[in-house]
Amino acid sequence: MIIGSHVSFGKEQLLGSVKEALSYGANTFMFYTGAPQNTIRKSIDNNLTLEAKRLMVENGIDINNVICHAPYIVNLANNLDASKYDFSINFLKGEVTRCGILGIKYLVLHPGSSVGIERNIALDNIIYALNKIITPDIETMILLETMAGKGTELGCTLEEIKYIIDGVNLKDKIGVCLDTCHLNDAGYEMNKFEKFLELFDKVVGLKYIKCIHVNDSKNVLGSHKDRHANIGFGTIGFDTINNIINNNLLKDIPKILETPYIGNDDLDKERLYPPYKFEIDMIKKGSFNANLLEDIRNSYNK
Repeated sequence: MIIGSHVSFGKEQLLGSVKEALSYGANTFMFYTGAPQNTIRKSIDNNLTLEAKRLMVENGIDINNVICHAPYIVNLANNLDASKYDFSINFLKGEVTRCGILGIKYLVLHPGSSVGIERNIALDNIIYALNKIITPDIETMILLETMAGKGTELGCTLEEIKYIIDGVNLKDKIGVCLDTCHLNDAGYEMNKFEKFLELFDKVVGLKYIKCIHVNDSKNVLGSHKDRHANIGFGTIGFDTINNIINNNLLKDIPKILETPYIGNDDLDKERLYPPYKFEIDMIKKGSFNANLLEDIRNSYNK
């Protein structure tokens, strides 16, 4: 089982990310090379990267399974403001370069939002931008994340994902990141995951799946809201998620948790605790812990 979670990329950069992942009992992880809400980036420290790679080798983490995520604020779909559109393209070129320096194979990207223009035009804008970013010399593959369809988000149907991929020139450098919460909220039944994979293979192709974001959902099927829940505490449920994680067709695909941090109590809402060590342990055991959230609070309060 290749499983991990989102981790931070702080003062120790990739080294800190590896240390955090190991503390959760993970054998992979996902990170942003800076804050996901902005485009401020510090230079990569090659010494820290080298130390991180050594630590990964020592602990059995294959760097080929490690995932980077592009920040949320870049939007390749809307070109009404040419300067912002060009900035998004150039910034993502920089993120691909940073991934190359770090030795990271996959960069997950939210396709974008149309925001006032026709969806078909917005989809073509994404394709145009990707063909500017994805060049023969890059070694990092861009993974289009399946989206919930909140607002004017694109990539919330398999047909839109296929349309984008069809327009990309270098198809060996484009892939897909499934997100279970997003798929549920977009209207795809995760409790019929085998049928979903059949549909995905027919429309897009299973070979394009390179990563799975494993999240429960706070929302009902087809709500288009995108609100993640802790594993087993949402509308998808533990058994369904466990079935997805252990699907034999996806056994070699990295699974990444992006579930919410856990609040301490009603009197101390500012204190939030990462659930990943406990969720990963529960998933490895294959048995739902109904007291998981309380166990997390008790552990951090010791």
